[in-house]
Amino acid sequence: MSKTTGQFGSEWGAWSGGRKIHCVGGRVGNGKRETYTPRGVGSTGLSSELAVCIWYPLFALCCELQRRPAFVARPIALLAAEDGRRLWQVAPSARREGVKPGMTVSQAVGLCPSLSLWEPDPVYYDQQFSNLLLALGDVSPVIEPAELGRVYVGVDGLEKLYGPPEKQVETIRQIIAVWQEGLGARGGERRGDRETGSGKPKAYLAKSHERTEQSAHLHICTSARLGWGRGKFTAWVAATRAKPGEAVIISDEERAEFTASQPVGVLQIDQDTHRRLWQLGIKTLSDLARLPEVAIVSQFGRMGCQLWSLATGRVVDPVAGRETPEPIVVEIDFPNPVADRTMLAHALDRLIERALHHPQRTGWRILEVQARAQQENGASWMIGATLKDPSAKRDHIAAPLKVRMEQTPPARAVETLAVEFTLFARGTDELQLFTRDATSSARAGRQHALRTAVREIRTRYRYSGLYQVVEVQPRSRLLERRYALIDYDP
Repeated sequence: MSKTTGQFGSEWGAWSGGRKIHCVGGRVGNGKRETYTPRGVGSTGLSSELAVCIWYPLFALCCELQRRPAFVARPIALLAAEDGRRLWQVAPSARREGVKPGMTVSQAVGLCPSLSLWEPDPVYYDQQFSNLLLALGDVSPVIEPAELGRVYVGVDGLEKLYGPPEKQVETIRQIIAVWQEGLGARGGERRGDRETGSGKPKAYLAKSHERTEQSAHLHICTSARLGWGRGKFTAWVAATRAKPGEAVIISDEERAEFTASQPVGVLQIDQDTHRRLWQLGIKTLSDLARLPEVAIVSQFGRMGCQLWSLATGRVVDPVAGRETPEPIVVEIDFPNPVADRTMLAHALDRLIERALHHPQRTGWRILEVQARAQQENGASWMIGATLKDPSAKRDHIAAPLKVRMEQTPPARAVETLAVEFTLFARGTDELQLFTRDATSSARAGRQHALRTAVREIRTRYRYSGLYQVVEVQPRSRLLERRYALIDYDP
């Protein structure tokens, strides 16, 4: 998921606990506000309007440098797992030489001959991110991971335990520091990396000023950015403005002014929508908020309504915790390394079948599944899939994994293969057996078929082409302002 965050200016306040924390506005949590919560969000009880966003822009590189801090001052890049000829994440020292993510290896080496290329270890990154989520669970039960390296923590009510927002942020930072210490202790050298430069890491540790430079590079690459605010969007924007290892706190009084000054790049939108906004002259959120809602809805549909609500501050997107069982993991060790894809596909079927019979799976359907493997020479491999419809059938779960395995097969023979169910949905595949009458059963069947058809159309053509009429200004004298067409999303 690609996002354009842009470059943000910064204005820094007083020190707190030896680290700098910037507060915008006065008292936090006071004052009137006109907001609403989206329907269906936070109905489970595990929700929080106040949020802390923890963001590691280069999480995978952070894990690698914690394992091998001696290389932190050198230009480093991680290769993409899907295409080993292109770069995935690039260290700041390599960026200064002109190396950028997505470049081919030949282009990057031409710009920076001393560049060190490392093969990714996705299984290790996923495990460390899971450990971070478990550690944050000691602070709050409301945890919502967004992507690898970005997680939201709900902090409603924590002022009674930890005090004001500054104390809450400092407590979370201490939890992260303990996790990073364990990350470095669990590290170790890996095999399979490619060195394109001459010289050894010992040359970078010879002098004291070079050791100081190494510490500075390590701080920049491995420190999280934190943002505190009401709603996930405000917390996320605040985190993008924070410097490495620091936090930005946004009060309720200044939330609208703070978000209005941000560029539209902070919105999580695709490149086509971003281009259309710029062509319409909308460059900041204040430009978007000044337009009438009906005009935005007519141009961008339901997504336009969401973007306008975020820009005006009318919507508060709370952190939504999940009441789900622990992830279910089953694995198999091969006596001899296996490279045949047919045998690996057969092993996937057996592992999924074993996982479905796990006692924790009772009453839950599978929504997300991962397959990972340990290969020869210590390398790892991982693929994942999100099902269109939650299911408890082996073939339905295994089909997308097999497609992904054909697209990105393991580069080496597999020694250990594992399957993990990571996200669940309540119920079973026989949800319509207990409907009250035949009419409600038929209605539920039509809704399910319609949702499936819309998703398939959107997947194929990138938009559904189906719209519904909604009331916008029912008392307007102009007929065209009374109703609007928005995208139909059952």
